[in-house]
Amino acid sequence: MTGPILTRQIAILIDGGFLLRRLPKLGLAGQDVEAVAGAVRRLCRRHVAMLTGAQDERNWHRHLYRIFFYDALPYDGAAHHPLKNQQIDFDKSDTAKFRRALFAELRKKRNVALRLGKVVRHDDWSMPTRKLKPLLGTRDWIAGLDFDAVDDQGRITLDPEQLETVKRLQKRWSELEDDDVALDLRQKGVDMRIGLDIAALTLKRFVSTLVLVSGDSDFVPAAKLARREGMQFILDPLWQSINDDLFEHIDGLQSGLPKPKPKPQ
Repeated sequence: MTGPILTRQIAILIDGGFLLRRLPKLGLAGQDVEAVAGAVRRLCRRHVAMLTGAQDERNWHRHLYRIFFYDALPYDGAAHHPLKNQQIDFDKSDTAKFRRALFAELRKKRNVALRLGKVVRHDDWSMPTRKLKPLLGTRDWIAGLDFDAVDDQGRITLDPEQLETVKRLQKRWSELEDDDVALDLRQKGVDMRIGLDIAALTLKRFVSTLVLVSGDSDFVPAAKLARREGMQFILDPLWQSINDDLFEHIDGLQSGLPKPKPKPQ
C-alpha cells in the first residue's frame, strides 16, 4: 500500500445491492435502516483511516471527496403469484419499504450522493433448477399411468413401486414454498452509473484515490482507465474472495468492515 494521501482526495463508491447481501454474512443487520446506514459510515471512516494513516478518525470527512451509494429504485408493479394465487403489489412489499427508507436516511448523511437505477420486470415467474428439476422428473411417470384401469368408483390401483413414487411426488410438492418462485426482476443502470462516475472522477481529476466496494468483475474496464490516468484504485469485496486475475487491475485490496468470525465446528 502507498503512503498517506492528500486532503479530500478519496472517493468511495459502494455497490448497495452487494453491500446489503454481504452484511448478514459479516454478522451485521442487513434489513435495518439505521444499522445499514451506520455500517456505511463505519466502512467509509475505516477506509479513510487506512489510506491516510490518520490516528484520529473524528476528522475523517476532511479527507473525503464524496461517498457514492449505488442501488436501484424498487419495482413498483404488480403480478399474480402462481402458488399463492393472489395479486402481489411489489410497491408495498417489505423490500420496497426498506429500500425507500434507506435511501431517505442516506440522503441526510454528510457527503453522501445517491446514484439510483431502477428495477424492471424482465420475465415471468420462475423457480431455482434444484426445485424445478425434481418436479419435472415426474412427467414421464404421470404420463405412464393407466387410466383405463380406473374402477367404477373412480379409483386406480397402484403397484408398490408406483405407490412409492406417489409418496415421493407428494413430498416434493409439500416441500415447495411460496418463496421458491420469484418474479424475474433485474436492476438497470447501476453498473453504468458506477462506470460513468469512475470515468468522470478520473478524467476531471477530482480525486487521487478511488475505493470501490463491490464483488464482481464488471468494474475492470473502468479500473483500467483510472489506473492508466494515475489514480490509485482500491477494491473492497467485504471479505468475499476474488479471482486471482483481478489483482492486476487494482492497486490494493482492503476491507472497511471487520472480518467475520469463523463458524464454530
